[in-house]
Amino acid sequence: MAKSLFKLENLAMDIQAINSTLQESAAKAINKHVTARNWLIGYCIVNYEQNGEDRAKYGERILQSLASKLDNKGLSYRSLKLFRQFYAVFPSLGLSIIRFLSDNEVIGQLPIAQLKAIDNEALAIRQLTIAESQEEGYEVPPEVLFERMSYTHLVQLLPIKDSLERAFYEVECIKGVWSIAELKRQIGTNLFGRTGLSRNMNKSVILANKGAEKTDIKDVIRSPYTFEFLGLKPAEVMYEKPLESALVDHLKDFIMELGRGFCFEERQRRILIDGEYYYYDLLFYNRILHCGVIIDLKSHPFGYEDAAQMNMYLNYYKKNFMSEGDNPPVGILLCTGVGIEKVEYTTMGMDQNLLVSEYKLTLPSPEQMTAFLKKENIGRSKK
Repeated sequence: MAKSLFKLENLAMDIQAINSTLQESAAKAINKHVTARNWLIGYCIVNYEQNGEDRAKYGERILQSLASKLDNKGLSYRSLKLFRQFYAVFPSLGLSIIRFLSDNEVIGQLPIAQLKAIDNEALAIRQLTIAESQEEGYEVPPEVLFERMSYTHLVQLLPIKDSLERAFYEVECIKGVWSIAELKRQIGTNLFGRTGLSRNMNKSVILANKGAEKTDIKDVIRSPYTFEFLGLKPAEVMYEKPLESALVDHLKDFIMELGRGFCFEERQRRILIDGEYYYYDLLFYNRILHCGVIIDLKSHPFGYEDAAQMNMYLNYYKKNFMSEGDNPPVGILLCTGVGIEKVEYTTMGMDQNLLVSEYKLTLPSPEQMTAFLKKENIGRSKK
């Protein structure tokens, strides 16, 4: 019996190993295709901007015109702008990407198949010239970046101007296997600067890695960039808790029942700002007021960062979604608790169409709660 059990346990271990290994391999393969696509699109845009016949005619409007011709949500003006920036910051990824696509026999199917014919040395020299125009410093080998960092990770590094600081986060992210959220946190808390000021740099990095959140396969697969690449719905990307999801569902139904000109447009409308995705919980258009209505629901008491975020949402809507004849949008921020003074001082000087209110959940009756607590029977002996 013991021998049979041993074999079954080994079988279970083998299956787990197969499952996890191939899951990880699939996630890496998808991510490499995402990285390759976005880099190549950036390459094509830059190449056109330098050599295109009508570049003088379009000038800065090239990306807007291109996005209009493509008419694809995943290839919006802001996405194209991000891809161009991605190529500009990481030009040296080219060789790794071309080799990856060539090995997978994909490059021959692309309109830029001529890249395969380019001598590797010539391409390397061209990219080295671009890299040398940037500030000199330590550089992580491009093949390591392509193999070990997801596109979503690399996007977090784009705003960093200093190449040495960017390389620092690349190294530590790879060594620590940081999640996307962890990389953002370390950049936000200026680990680079804190490490540089520390008397013991190694100790500073070790302390920073204690309890650091590690990359999970789900993080790569559920990244908005991956879902966008695969053509899946944005709503499927969201990490909503059941309670938050139910609240948004009920809120949508409630607003629709009000009538009075409310037209539902979308739930979890995705917007891209500085390479980072944000979401409107609910987006309506009111035919009577002739304006958009953005509703954001928070499962915590009101904080100043919530008002700042809604103010950003309103300004983004004004610039990108308003049509001729529309009035400025209205933002409704609903929180579990609202401090009157905090709201007053936080929103002073902000958009006047930003409204903050408190919502309460309908809890079970006192009798039901009492019965529940009695049933739990904590601290009372059973009779």
